[in-house]
Parts: sequence; C-alpha cells; structure tokens
Amino acid sequence: MFGSESLREDGGFGWLDETGELDADRPAELWITCRMTHCFALAATTGSPDFGRYADHGIAALQGVFRDREHGGWYSAVAGESVVNDAKEAYAHAFVVLAAASAAAAGRPGARELLDEALSVLDEKFFDEASGMSVDTFDRTFTTCEDYRGINANMHTVEALLSAADVTGERRWLDRAVGIATRAIDEFARAQDWLLPEHFDTEWNPILDYNEDEPAHPFRPYGATIGHWIEWSRLVLHARAALIARDGSAPEWMLEAAIALMEKSDAAFGQDGKPGFAYTVDWDGDVVVPERMHWVAAEATAAAAVLHQVTGEAKWAERYQQWWEHISEFFIDTADGSWFHELDAQNRPQSATWEGKPDIYHAYQATLIPRLPVTPTLAAAVRADLLDTIG
Repeated sequence: MFGSESLREDGGFGWLDETGELDADRPAELWITCRMTHCFALAATTGSPDFGRYADHGIAALQGVFRDREHGGWYSAVAGESVVNDAKEAYAHAFVVLAAASAAAAGRPGARELLDEALSVLDEKFFDEASGMSVDTFDRTFTTCEDYRGINANMHTVEALLSAADVTGERRWLDRAVGIATRAIDEFARAQDWLLPEHFDTEWNPILDYNEDEPAHPFRPYGATIGHWIEWSRLVLHARAALIARDGSAPEWMLEAAIALMEKSDAAFGQDGKPGFAYTVDWDGDVVVPERMHWVAAEATAAAAVLHQVTGEAKWAERYQQWWEHISEFFIDTADGSWFHELDAQNRPQSATWEGKPDIYHAYQATLIPRLPVTPTLAAAVRADLLDTIG
C-alpha cells in the first residue's frame, strides 16, 4: 500500500512527499495519524492482515505520545516525546473516533477502549447541547475555546459518529450525527441555496467573508467548498439508510438535500472551462480558487456511487464513470504512485496549497465505498464481509 513509509518510529504517522517517502522535517499530525490508522485498519480487515501492525502502531501512538494525560484529549502535533502543537481540535478529535472505530471493528487490541474514551471526549468537551453542534478548537486545558465555529469539524464529527454507531451498536451516536446534519444541511445549506457556509461565529451566524484575504486556506478557505457539498451528500445518505434500517423511515429532507447538493456539485464540474472541480466558489457560485484537489474528485466518485445505489438513476452511474476517467487522466501519478494531491486550473500537478501526498484517506476510501452497501458505514461493513456484495 502506498503510505506504508508514513510510519514514524517515534510514534504516529508522518507526512509523505511526492514520492511516498516520509518527510522527517514535519511532525506527526494527529489528523494524519488517525486517518492512516483508519486506512490500515480497513486494509487489515479486508484481507491484508500484514497491515494490522500498522493499525496497532497508530493505536499505540494515540494511547501514548499524542495523549494528554493531564488535561485529557489529544495533542494536535508531536515529534516523539515533544509536543509541537498542544491545541485540542474538534476536527482531529473526530478522526480519533474514526480511527478507533475502524481499529475496533478490525479487532485490534486496545482499540475499543480508545473508542470509548474518544467518544467521551468528543461528547463532553466538544459537543454544545444548546446549539446541537460541535465547537471547534480549545487550548490545551480545554479552558478557552476559539471564537469560531466551523462546518468542517462538524462534517467529520458526523462521519465519525456514524461509524461509531455502527461499530458499537449505540443508537445515541446515530441520533447525534443526524442532529448535526439536520442543522448543517437542512438549515444552513438550504438557506444559502445549497452553497453551504463553512464559517460561523459563536452563535452560528454565517461569516460569509471569512478568510477573504486567504481564499486558498487548506482547512478554512473563503467561500463555499464544493468538495464539502459532495461529502455531506454522501454522509446524509449513510445516515438516512441507517435510520431506515433501524426505524423503517427517515425524514424526507435527507434524500432531497443529498440530491440537491450533488446536482449543485455536478453543475460545478468544469464550469471554468476545464474538466474538474474547482476548490471554492463565491456566494454567486463563481469560481474563486480554481485549483483541483484530489480529495474532491475522490469524494465525488464515492458520492455518485452511493447516490446511484439509493436512487437507481443512470445519471449518477454515468457521473461515477466520468469522474473516474477524469481521475485516471489527471490525478493518478504513474511514475511515483498514488494520486497528485493538487492540480492547477489547467489540470497540471502543483503544490500551492498541499505539498506532497500527505495521506491516503480520501483516495483509499474512494476504492471501497462504491463496493459496499449504503449502510452500515465502512468499518462495520468490511467487518461484516460486505465488500462486493451489492447488486
């Protein structure tokens, strides 16, 4: 597997360069360590048992060098025993839950205990009962929270909670995920004609000019992020399928919204005259940052496959094929392996926003999700040996 070189002997997983070699000058990031642990756990479950030791390495790092034994939670970045960034980020903590859920489903030692702890931290520290949403970033002691609320952290919280609900069987995590998705999509996205706002103040009022002077920020770009419409569409469909499996029905808005988000995304493909999804658009839907990110294309194929399963509409099978052809032509690095993480507006590889090939999470999931039913989500589905069982 491309990504095997990311293992750091001093703990966690590191950033990979263009050739798949470890960039030793960068620390181990919590979000990368968790995403790689998640991927290796899935790989071990789907018939590559050698990758179990990589998942174990990730769990050991989350139980060890990343864990803040004094104040709880996990540091954002470490280098061996040195803490490089002691912030407590909801985004990265969501990935702790995802990694632990996948490792628990794979039967890796210590993973279920880690999952229970991570869910507790996510619940007690980051979830705001009054708003029904997750807050964003605390200082190390969980005393001061940033005066910012973000949709990205909430999106990955939904992803993590859906996985946790399937792996643990605990209904409360599904309900929490549906509640967050309802507010984010049925409220915020619908009010903006599905151009989902990304950035909010502490009262959850959209800040539509946030980072206007830094529009290509890798985590908090200005404007609307097309890739997030796509991810939310798929996550809403997973949540809807889980509700139907348990209750026999789901709110009508879920399918309507999932289709609307994908229709909006489909219309954005190639809108600037070249094939591909631009990174961001403004509030009129016009392109702001034209670069093409690999994760957007990966998520597009996965979401198209899921929407085709749900609706049976040929259009989404056609889009799945079209977007994979785009990936094959422009994103696949036949010389050094894996995918280019960023292309310019002419679909040429560049590294303006993302250097190297930090992790394999989006690309790897794009190869699994189309081969699985809509529910349960990845970890529970591969544990149940459901790969390639859909009609």
